[in-house]
Amino acid sequence: MADFKTSSSILTKECLRTQICGEGEWPKNTVIYQPYETEQILLPDNSKCLSVKTFLKMAGLEFIVEARENAEYMSPHRGKVPFIKAGQFLVADFEPIVSFAQSKGYSLSTSLDETQKWDLRVYMALVNNVLLNAEIYVTWNHELTYKELTKPRYSSVYPFPLNHWATYNKRREMLSHLDVLGWKKKSLDEVFKEVERICESLSNFLGDKKYFFYEKPTELDALVFGHLFSIITTPLLNNRFAATVRAYDNLVQLCVRIETEFYQSRIL
Repeated sequence: MADFKTSSSILTKECLRTQICGEGEWPKNTVIYQPYETEQILLPDNSKCLSVKTFLKMAGLEFIVEARENAEYMSPHRGKVPFIKAGQFLVADFEPIVSFAQSKGYSLSTSLDETQKWDLRVYMALVNNVLLNAEIYVTWNHELTYKELTKPRYSSVYPFPLNHWATYNKRREMLSHLDVLGWKKKSLDEVFKEVERICESLSNFLGDKKYFFYEKPTELDALVFGHLFSIITTPLLNNRFAATVRAYDNLVQLCVRIETEFYQSRIL
């Protein structure tokens, strides 16, 4: 385990822990640290990493991505990924990274009025409380998915016997998280009902608008894209998760729009 914490110790010596500094230029050579995409990353972390990258692209902020097998052990905040190294600062997870950017004078929601800002906060909380927990449930609590997909992918980057120890502890942590929030004992049908309800709510709020708040994307668009695009494109044991999202055409078109505009690609 010491080997996997070495990078964290080095970064901690070089950087301050997560703090918010005064307004100024966006730090040059900002790095996003995340797990390896092809062989390691899991659905919940992929959603969060994509949300952060999309927000930074929408804000016009430059960054480079570095994949590390021990990214969660390098993170300054309880194993959360992604995290950024921006100048002297280490900042982990979507909302703290958004707040850090805002402290530098970069925001996607400054033009919103107070009612719109309230709506933005409410829907962002819903995404985190429902979509993220549904992703964690399917990844770590659904037994067959855990055995067939999660365990092999998560353990693949660790040597024996660390692969067993790390996977066991990560699952215990994730199940404890679900238990505290009342999600662990839900059935799979109940989880997908929750997903369906939030998709319906997001779809109704989006309507026929280009983005959730009309012509320009906000932090909500970045967050929703990160989760919905990951759900649609991540191979699972069945397509029920993706099918639930695909039932809402305007949400799919939002994903296509953001993918095309900010990634100059088309997968969906």
